[in-house]
Amino acid sequence: MTSAAARPPSASRPGLLGRLLPDDPLLRGLALMSLVNTVGNGLFVTVSVLFLTRSVGLTPGRVALGLTAAGVCGVFAGVPMGRLADKVGSKRLLLVIGPLEAAAVLGYAFVRSFVAYVVLACVATVLERGAAAVRSALIARALPAERQLRARALLRSVMNAGLVVGSTGAAVALQANTYAGYVTMMALDAASFLGAAALLAGLTLPSEERRRTPGAATDKHRTALRDRRYLVVTALHAVLELQLAVLTVGIPLWIVLATDAPTAVVAAVNVVNCLLVVVFQVRASRGVDSVPTAARACSRGGAVLAAACLVYAAAQYGPAAAAAATVLAGALVHSLGELLTSAGGWTLSLDLADPRSHGEYQGVFMSGQAAAHVLGPLVISLTVVAHGAVGWLVLAGLFALAGVGLVPASRVPASSHPAA
Repeated sequence: MTSAAARPPSASRPGLLGRLLPDDPLLRGLALMSLVNTVGNGLFVTVSVLFLTRSVGLTPGRVALGLTAAGVCGVFAGVPMGRLADKVGSKRLLLVIGPLEAAAVLGYAFVRSFVAYVVLACVATVLERGAAAVRSALIARALPAERQLRARALLRSVMNAGLVVGSTGAAVALQANTYAGYVTMMALDAASFLGAAALLAGLTLPSEERRRTPGAATDKHRTALRDRRYLVVTALHAVLELQLAVLTVGIPLWIVLATDAPTAVVAAVNVVNCLLVVVFQVRASRGVDSVPTAARACSRGGAVLAAACLVYAAAQYGPAAAAAATVLAGALVHSLGELLTSAGGWTLSLDLADPRSHGEYQGVFMSGQAAAHVLGPLVISLTVVAHGAVGWLVLAGLFALAGVGLVPASRVPASSHPAA
């Protein structure tokens, strides 16, 4: 799909700013959209649980149940949203979804019951996961093939930077711990959705008509849900996506339940991970420019994630300082694996898709990721929480096998190579 030698104009700009805000007008506009949107998301995600428990009065168990229900709904949002994007256009659909997401976020300020919270959480999550699939399809159609991988890497760096900024800003509301402070964060998040929509409206995008290549008119139009190779690749990459649950659920619980490391290490792990993604995601994506190289990147990434699990397991042995250092070392290894599997996943999701149905294919791939995020906490509970070091060994095996399995699963027979 991509050429390692091809570089957008931003490649000549030195420093982190040059990576986050490239010279190319279209990519710069997409980056600004992502930055605005994810700053708002960082504000909301940081305060949402405490708002629901402290201001609304829901129990932590009910909040978790609502989030689980919403996550399940989100799994099924990608495909229909993607198909709709194929029909009406990605930009047009996103201009509708953005204001709806703003309204959903503001709706939390009026939640007074558990039922209202669950309904609103499900609606907001369906819009969020659907928008992710549509944005992915928009990038696939708006940018030339040789620039898509680097663009996705850059946008992921921008997203992590935005989340860090938003999470830091939300600390003010957490410190105040008032209803007004929490609602202000939600209002700012809603404004971020509207701001991102306004930026998108001002962008001039190439026509979203389905591009045809010589011979494409006679190719059989593939459907994502009947494309067995694509479904297998999606499922295997979803196993690699369990790394997010390791980071957000496994590490905090492991530190508290099995090690002498101080709880402050949890925050340090998140900071390390975000900063590494911001700084190195573009660099880690270089050379991942075809299905074979993408599969090999995922295979290496799975092996690295497996190694991180073994490092995490070793943190239970030793005093507090040694345990903290071991967990942080595991986070460094973990982040490298995440960088590789993310880069490989983007290329596989694009190059194995039928270019005439990018919305549907990206919806399927995003649904696989959403399923991993929903099942992740359960997998962590059944492995690390229930069995300790043995659980880490099981997770290591899952990551390694999924990465290795992607190499044969992604091979494209010469007779059925998709038109690109």
